[in-house]
Parts: sequence; C-alpha cells; structure tokens
Amino acid sequence: MTDQAQLLPGTLDLLILRAVSLGLLHGYGILLRIGQISGNALLIEQGALYPGLFRLVRQGLLKASWGTSENNRRAKFYELTAAGRKRLREETDSWNRLATAIGSALAAQPEEV
Repeated sequence: MTDQAQLLPGTLDLLILRAVSLGLLHGYGILLRIGQISGNALLIEQGALYPGLFRLVRQGLLKASWGTSENNRRAKFYELTAAGRKRLREETDSWNRLATAIGSALAAQPEEV
C-alpha cells in the first residue's frame, strides 16, 4: 500500500494553479512543488501535467514565457494571470466547502441521524 493519495477528477487544475501562485515555475518545478506542498502525498505524472498546463494557458488562467532553468536549460515558465488568481480563489472556496461537508458526513454518529 502506498502513502500517496489518488488524485480526484477535477483537482489537477486547482493544484497547478496553487503551485504556480507560490512563484514562477517551469513544468518540472510544478511537479516538484505539488509534491512538496502535499507532503509528498500527491504525485502528478508528466503525462497529466503538460496537457493541464496547456489547457490553463488556453483558458487564460496561466501565462507562459520562455526562460532558462536553474540547470541552464531552456524551459517554459508559468505564472498566474488575474483570471487565474480569481479562479484559484473560487476553486479553493468551493473545495473547502466540499471538504467540510464530506468531513461532517464522515464524522456523523448514529445518534445524530
């Protein structure tokens, strides 16, 4: 059994937006940041990340620009746009409401029903 959690559908975009909100990152850096901020409980495959990044850029939630990585390689760096910051706030609020509701449901005792 692994200690890594399964990613729920629809949460990848939220995780990418959150990782990028913490600072300008290239693709591989985003993978590392998601692992870091989740305590290594979430592992995102590159095959899922890059289509997600493309989708978020196309939606205007991320801006991409070319630069040089810390190991002197050309890399595409991502940053949040104003629309991305707004979406991150909305999705975070929605996720927190859902997590609270699920937590309440799982904590329910027979005498409370």
